[in-house]
Amino acid sequence: MKPRLTLGLLLLTLSATSWAQSSALPEWDKLSPQQREVLIAPVRDRWNDAPPPQRERMLQHGQRWQSMTPEQRELARRGRHRFENMSPEQREQARALFAQMRSMSPAQRDELRERWAKMSPEQRQEWLKANPAKDLPPTPKR
Repeated sequence: MKPRLTLGLLLLTLSATSWAQSSALPEWDKLSPQQREVLIAPVRDRWNDAPPPQRERMLQHGQRWQSMTPEQRELARRGRHRFENMSPEQREQARALFAQMRSMSPAQRDELRERWAKMSPEQRQEWLKANPAKDLPPTPKR
C-alpha cells in the first residue's frame, strides 16, 4: 500500500472489500482488541516510518476524510479506482492536470478541460513538458 495512506484511506480500502461489507462482521465498537490491532498495525507502521511532512499529510487526509459526506466518500472511492486503473502515462497526465488545476478558478478549470480534450497527443506532451507536476510526489507502485 502507499506509504502516504491515512487511517481513513485504509478504512476506505477495507470497507470496499467484500468481507468488510459482510453482515457477519460487526461494527468497529464490537471488534475484539485483536481484530482492531490487525486493522491498525499497518497504519501505525507507515506512520512510524514516515518523515514529519508525510505524517502531516497523512493526518490532513484523515481529517478531510472524516469531514466528507457519504456521497463525497463514494466519489473519492471511484476516483481512486479510476486512478489505479490508469496507465503510468495517464497517471502522470492526471497528476500534472491536478497540480495545475489546484490554483485555478472553476471557470479556468473548465476551460483547461475543454482545451485538453481538443489537444492532439503531441500537444498534450508539449503541455506536460511545460507544466510538470512538481509539487505532487509520484505514486508508489503497489
